[in-house]
Amino acid sequence: MLATQRRERILAEVRAHGAARVADLVVALGVSDMTVRRDIAELAREGLVRRVHGGAVAPDTPSRSTDEPGFEAKRTWSSAQKTAIARAALADVEPGQALALSAGTTTWVLATMIAADPTLRPLTVVTNGLRVADALHGADDVEVVLTGGTRTPSDALVGPVADATLADLRVDRTFLGVHGLDADGPTTPNLAEAATDRALVRCAAATTVLADHTKWGTVGLARICGFDEIDTLVVDAGLADEARTHLAAAVDRLVLARPTPGDPQ
Repeated sequence: MLATQRRERILAEVRAHGAARVADLVVALGVSDMTVRRDIAELAREGLVRRVHGGAVAPDTPSRSTDEPGFEAKRTWSSAQKTAIARAALADVEPGQALALSAGTTTWVLATMIAADPTLRPLTVVTNGLRVADALHGADDVEVVLTGGTRTPSDALVGPVADATLADLRVDRTFLGVHGLDADGPTTPNLAEAATDRALVRCAAATTVLADHTKWGTVGLARICGFDEIDTLVVDAGLADEARTHLAAAVDRLVLARPTPGDPQ
């Protein structure tokens, strides 16, 4: 297939669906990852698509849907709410479990709580989050399994290596941090991270999503999963009534977490 034909196929995919993943294009076109990235770069140079991590989107896609702040920037946002959410999620952690924790600042808070509680032993924790792994490193009787993969600005490991690792694993529960949440489910700005998050959901017997109230109405580029794949959603009590009503009907269990006076602000 000629380069012009490949680029026409890529452009058609973006126009039809609003986005295209490099991994999917490699399979569809039968070429290398590098070739696809070169084609996307050329289409972007011509103003026909916009490059994002893991693929391409239509040039008029709002940039907020692909914004991906770094870990340190996000860590200070809604700190009290994230602490309350992590504390509520900790109630579902039991000794002897195998858990998966996604990358993210709320899951990182949960990891620090797990590391500090010696009664939750032994545990096996699978994670694609470098900060999550660091928080658990050195905790007695906690085996940490890193997925491997390509590092994102938010210190997540994503991509085919991470996805392949998760495909062969089975855990009791996945705790999933998300970028955004709307009426259709959780989203992320990173196409590759969405695929890895889906793999984290698929490898688990149950899934808990952790999202503070500011995530409601924030829509990332890529949808992770539907509410039918989520068993528990833990949010803070700042969530608006209308959103509570919708989410209570959408998931099996909605948990409203409330900060305490001693939580960080």
